[in-house]
Amino acid sequence: MTRHEARETAFIILFEKLFRPDDGIDEIVSSAEESEFFQVDDFILSVTGKAGEKQDEIDGMIEKNLVGWTIKRISKVSLAVLRLAVCEILYFDDIPVSVSINEAVEITKKYSTAQDASFVNGVLGSVSKSVSE
Repeated sequence: MTRHEARETAFIILFEKLFRPDDGIDEIVSSAEESEFFQVDDFILSVTGKAGEKQDEIDGMIEKNLVGWTIKRISKVSLAVLRLAVCEILYFDDIPVSVSINEAVEITKKYSTAQDASFVNGVLGSVSKSVSE
């Protein structure tokens, strides 16, 4: 499995979490594995686990970098992608920020619209600047 495929799988797990807020990430991953919907590797477990564990901090960083928006107004696709990318930016030093942003934009293009991809790119650009300061 490529890293891009792993990110896409992690996105799907985080997206599913938005519809199952009372379930933990582990439960969602287990359900997906049992149904053989997709394979799960160490990267997927690591990034989704960290995103679940640090969701409040990640959402705070997203909210801080929204202009004229609230987190509740963001589409579920964009929110799941943003959570994944912000998690990588904040907690995975071995992943270049530019890679996290580019991958997030590509996943958004695949699962949403070009307008959402531009929105995600802008939010992540702001996050990147605020983290580097």
